[in-house]
Amino acid sequence: MSIILNVKDLSVSFKTDDNYNKVVKGVSYIVNENEILGIVGESGSGKSVSSLAILGLLPKSTLVEGEIIFKDILLTKVTGKQFKKIRGNQISMIFQEPMSSLNPSLTCGYQVLEILLQHKKISKKEAKKEVIELFKKVKLPRAETIFNHYPHQISGGQKQRVMIAMAIACKPQILIADEPTTALDVTVQKEIILLLKELQQETNMSIIFITHDLALVSEIADRVLVMKQGEIVEQGTSTELFKNPQHNYTKALINSKPNLNFRLKKLPTVQNFMEQTINNEVYTEEERNNFHSKIYAKEPLLEVKNLATYFGKESNWFFEKEQLVKAVDNVSFQLFEGETLGLVGESGCGKTTLGRTILHLEKATKGELFYKQKDVTNLSNKELKDFRKEVQIIFQDPFSSLNPRIPVGKAIMEPMKVHGILNSKEERKQYVLEILQRVGLNEEYFYRYPHEFSGGQRQRIGIARTIALKPKLIICDESVSALDVSVQAQVLNLLNELKQDFGFTYIFISHDLSVVKYMSDQLMVMNNGKIEEIGDADEVYKNPKSSYSKKLIDAIPKGI
Repeated sequence: MSIILNVKDLSVSFKTDDNYNKVVKGVSYIVNENEILGIVGESGSGKSVSSLAILGLLPKSTLVEGEIIFKDILLTKVTGKQFKKIRGNQISMIFQEPMSSLNPSLTCGYQVLEILLQHKKISKKEAKKEVIELFKKVKLPRAETIFNHYPHQISGGQKQRVMIAMAIACKPQILIADEPTTALDVTVQKEIILLLKELQQETNMSIIFITHDLALVSEIADRVLVMKQGEIVEQGTSTELFKNPQHNYTKALINSKPNLNFRLKKLPTVQNFMEQTINNEVYTEEERNNFHSKIYAKEPLLEVKNLATYFGKESNWFFEKEQLVKAVDNVSFQLFEGETLGLVGESGCGKTTLGRTILHLEKATKGELFYKQKDVTNLSNKELKDFRKEVQIIFQDPFSSLNPRIPVGKAIMEPMKVHGILNSKEERKQYVLEILQRVGLNEEYFYRYPHEFSGGQRQRIGIARTIALKPKLIICDESVSALDVSVQAQVLNLLNELKQDFGFTYIFISHDLSVVKYMSDQLMVMNNGKIEEIGDADEVYKNPKSSYSKKLIDAIPKGI
């Protein structure tokens, strides 16, 4: 097997005010022809930076040391003009976030067409024909229609397929896939993984697959290297690494993900593995049954009856009738105090709309809502304010839900003032400082701005802002979906601790079934706005009644 890419002692340093900050430290690895190499690590480990160095996409002020040899070409010495011939043609890349990587003002087809016209001597007509063939190859439905669609008109999974079509358009020898499935549904994730494998076997290209999920990478990669703080801590074949990890950090990445066969009381974090302080205490079936018999003996905290939320306009003189979208369609369930109800389903199934309708952020088309046995379907402004204090939400993206101009301490205090919690500014500040410590953040963070925090820290700030109002019911909307597995473990542990200490009730919305199963007492599966199945979380996982639930469970990456 011949080597197609050889990275020798690569170091990358970013220029700061006075000196250089080294983020990749003497990394060496090879990529063979017709091989899939997985690079695994948390945010900030240097995995994306080292791949951007291969393509010469780092800022000009960046100091790149070492050698990157592609076949016989020394990429670290290549000029910008020479790189134009290599990028997209011989080495291609699928970026992490397709929405921000695709131009919103150009059609999907035109963006792929551009690549072909840039690197191949073909006519526009031939290029269009080739793009449509590429769209079919990446299994996009209605390829001719999507050619003329803009990015906002297609789903996340479809956008990712357009990116893949763009990346493979010129039949590259190396494809770098940077977190290509982050925040996608498990079913779409599985389809993308199978598609990349299929394309690799068909075209014999090499793939560098970058992710933070070791279970996922084990399903696609031949070899894996694990990065931590800019260094490679371990490398080997997928089977070796997954079955017999040597480094504590690798063990942490594998075990931070909830186990599908048993439920630990506390998920181990990277810190636990590095310090050898792992608590393997299992939450037994007997403890779980005792807890359930206690909470289900009471009256429900929330009761949803035949709830429906439809979108779309009726026809009038000027507009034809739009197609009515039944986002939530005749949904009924009960939620008990102290319970965590897991809500799963693919994107577009209606789970977020259901959460927003319960919060009265979307208007219900029909149906009834009862909170503490009181009808809350139609509330006055004063009643809605009281209701919103007791029913809160932790948003999917904490960065966009925080005001970038306001320090986080003030952002947490603001809703407390609105709802009249505590009497003075000093009392509220003291309470917020206590809450910050409770969610694992230091007191000095009170004065910092959202951009000064990592993704996991911002999620903790979102949780702090929610619990500051002392709510009864919290809707967690995909609140851990974009986090590294170890940070995810910390946030899940925190949510469970807070539930125990404050008696919270959760509706936990996610597309990650392994996480939902770990967190939930009851599990509700949604599909096309309807409830597909509802029951005890463990029972639904072991014996799914519907084929749709079975499909979701089968798509969970289980490792080797």
